[in-house]
Amino acid sequence: MDSAATTLEASIAGCQLSHRSLRMTLGGLDEYAVGRPSRLPGWTVGHVLTHVARNAESHVRILEGALAGEHLQQYEGGWDGRLAGIEAGASRPSHVVIDDVIATFAQLEDAWARMTPETWDGYGTSVGGTTMACREMPFLRRREVEIHHVDLGLGYEISDWPADYVAAELTIATAELAERVVDSGARAGLLAWLVGRGEQPTGLQLESWKS
Repeated sequence: MDSAATTLEASIAGCQLSHRSLRMTLGGLDEYAVGRPSRLPGWTVGHVLTHVARNAESHVRILEGALAGEHLQQYEGGWDGRLAGIEAGASRPSHVVIDDVIATFAQLEDAWARMTPETWDGYGTSVGGTTMACREMPFLRRREVEIHHVDLGLGYEISDWPADYVAAELTIATAELAERVVDSGARAGLLAWLVGRGEQPTGLQLESWKS
C-alpha cells in the first residue's frame, strides 16, 4: 500500500473514531440540550449539531459526484444554502437533531466505503470556492467533528482530542502560521523565538483561522 493510501485509510479510521466519540456524548443528552448555548457566539447546541449533520451531507454530495464523474459544489446554494440549512434545523426537538446527526454519520461512512482508488482522485468545490480533493476530505471531516465536539460545551474538551489528530492538525496549523501573522514585521521576532534566538512574542495578532 502506498503512502497516500495509508494516509487516507488512517484519516478514515480516525474520523470513524471521532464519530463514535461524539455519538457517546449525544447519548447522554436530555430533551432540553439543543436549546442551550454552545461555545460559539449566537449558536445553540442545536445549531452546532445541525451544522455537523449538514457538513456530513455536504461531503456525501461531493463524493457522490466523484462516483458519477462530476465535480460538485459542497453546498447547494453556497453560503446562503449552508446557513439556511443550519437555521432550519437548529430548533428541532433534541431527539430529532440527534437522530439526524447519527444518520449522517452512517451516510458518510457508507459513501467512503463505496469510493474506489480512481474516484478518490476526484474533487469538488468547497463553500469558500477552493478545490476539495476527495482523498483529503476524511481528515477535513474529522477536523469538523473534533473542533465542534468541543464547541458544544458538553464536557468534551481540547484535552480529549486524540493524540494522532493533534499531531496532524498541529503540523498544518504551524505550517500556515507565518502567513497568518497580521504584522509582517512581527514574523522575524516569531522566527527568532522558534530558533532560540529571541523571547517568546507577546501580543501576536493572527488572521482568523479558516477550516
